[in-house]
Amino acid sequence: MRELNMVRPGKFRWLERPEPQLVEAGDAIVRPFIVGRCDGDQIATSAALLRVVRAAQRARLLDPILLNAFGHTPYRQPCAIGHECVAEIVEVGSAVTDLTVGDKVVVPYQVSCGLCDNCQRGLTGKCTTTRSQPDGSERVLSWYGHGHATGPFGGMASDLVRVPYAEHMLIRVPDRVDPLRIAAASDNLSEAWRVTVPHLRHRPGARVLVVGGLERAVGLYAAGISATHGARVDYCDSSTQRLQIAESLGAVPIPRPSLLRFPKPSQHYDIVVDASNLQPGIVYATRSVAPGGVCVVPSYHLAIRTGLPMMQLTFNDVDLHVGMSHPASTLTDVLAWVADNDFPAEKVTTKVADWEDAPTAYGTRTTKLVLYRSPLN
Repeated sequence: MRELNMVRPGKFRWLERPEPQLVEAGDAIVRPFIVGRCDGDQIATSAALLRVVRAAQRARLLDPILLNAFGHTPYRQPCAIGHECVAEIVEVGSAVTDLTVGDKVVVPYQVSCGLCDNCQRGLTGKCTTTRSQPDGSERVLSWYGHGHATGPFGGMASDLVRVPYAEHMLIRVPDRVDPLRIAAASDNLSEAWRVTVPHLRHRPGARVLVVGGLERAVGLYAAGISATHGARVDYCDSSTQRLQIAESLGAVPIPRPSLLRFPKPSQHYDIVVDASNLQPGIVYATRSVAPGGVCVVPSYHLAIRTGLPMMQLTFNDVDLHVGMSHPASTLTDVLAWVADNDFPAEKVTTKVADWEDAPTAYGTRTTKLVLYRSPLN
């Protein structure tokens, strides 16, 4: 079978791999037919950015946990790629009784068992079972599509994928939802739901600011989800295309002159979502929070120092929420919310490419790329 790999920075190729087999009775084999390119995959798709990240890590300019998580050479090639997918089940193990061949499912990007203490607490991204290694140590992350350091799971841009703990991991697609609408549910869409809906439930009628930037799709989903939930939403970005998408999703666009230049905060918001991935972005975000408000950070700030204005947070009683999404524990709610609210997440998709064109399409400079092939059923 074929598996899409980064073979050198910014370059991709189908590589032949053995077909996955059922190893445990609780496994399933799935056939991805939709793969979304996550915001985080920008590092692998940009040769220049990946070289900068690798050089910065060697110079010890990045947070030390990144070395433990991704190894001395992040995305060491060949690196199986892709970690957002909608798939159909083609085979199940003997212990799998709640899923059947032909079911359309979303596969969370983090591999988790659903049974350990962390999984039971909802921290499926920190599953102790799947992070355990034969020598008794623990890897930091167990993810699809991020290279050898995050586990032996391969990438989702593959003809077939083995999924362990299938009854926990695989979430059925509701009948009333177009699978293309939820192309990013494995990661970006679930992340945007996590940083908005739970906070909006406690703050009806809230004013929301989404700070766009390198976390492109997450920021747009967050803006659209907030507006659909009834919030008054401003969206700040330097990209004309993303400002237009945000406006189509119900947000008020706030243009800024460039990726790295942010306006001086002139308004204050109950909820601020920092989707910038940029040091000046998180400073702008935190200084834009109203007293008693919340700043939620879905973006990855890699540098060892972020410049957070701690006294600003202190004097204004701001709650700062930082963390990963844990889609295996939230996907059922996310998909139900999308269905119940008829949320047009597909507006964020800026390019749908044919599955066969994946090696050239995956490096396309666009906000949200989706690979597609027809399902078997």
